[in-house]
Amino acid sequence: MTPQFTSQGQEDWPARSFLGGLSEPVRSKLLGIGTRCRYLPGEVLIREGDRSNHVVLLRSGFVKVTASLDNGHEALLAIRVGGDIVGEMAAMDDGAPRSATVTACGEIAASMVRESDLRFFLESHPEAARAVNRIVIQRLRWSNQRRVEFGGYSVKVRLARVLAELAASYGHPVPRGIVIGVNLTQPELAALTGSAEVTIHKALAELRRDGLITTGYRRTTVLDVNRLRETARLRKAAP
Repeated sequence: MTPQFTSQGQEDWPARSFLGGLSEPVRSKLLGIGTRCRYLPGEVLIREGDRSNHVVLLRSGFVKVTASLDNGHEALLAIRVGGDIVGEMAAMDDGAPRSATVTACGEIAASMVRESDLRFFLESHPEAARAVNRIVIQRLRWSNQRRVEFGGYSVKVRLARVLAELAASYGHPVPRGIVIGVNLTQPELAALTGSAEVTIHKALAELRRDGLITTGYRRTTVLDVNRLRETARLRKAAP
């Protein structure tokens, strides 16, 4: 499956992302009410527990969404890339603290939108309101699916599912296959699949041995997306 992109000026966003799914007039108006900003690598966009309620529209780059566990460890919940919206939960849940921390993984260009401005915009633009609802539902489905998979599939299958989804959402084609456009370390892949780092290391080796992927420094290339999806017990990608 090759991801589709939507263009606005020099910015390209996956069609499945929040901004990529909006019509151009609505997207331009929404970006117009935000304040453009940039974040440096490692900078926190949103901090868990804060009472702020603005949203951030990612124009480029990617971020990690993490949450602290009771034992002091940090759990990687998701990756968000250019075109995505972050912080929407607090904006839609009056007075609730932030449920996760969002950290820049590289230089980020974004637009920050105040909660009051977002609410007014959504009330006057049903298309954007439906898009926010759709994103929230998709993320809830994804979280529920992860919980089911953690108990029902082996680490190799869970890893194949995560890689297949990342390739579909954030990959770009190259002569050998699809490069996943998100740089993840093995500990981060372990967190996304609910497994130990040593186990994810073995699962990656199996996928490489099967000729499904190649890996380099923070780079994963899917060589055969249909066989990867078969390993992940997913339906084949549409031609």
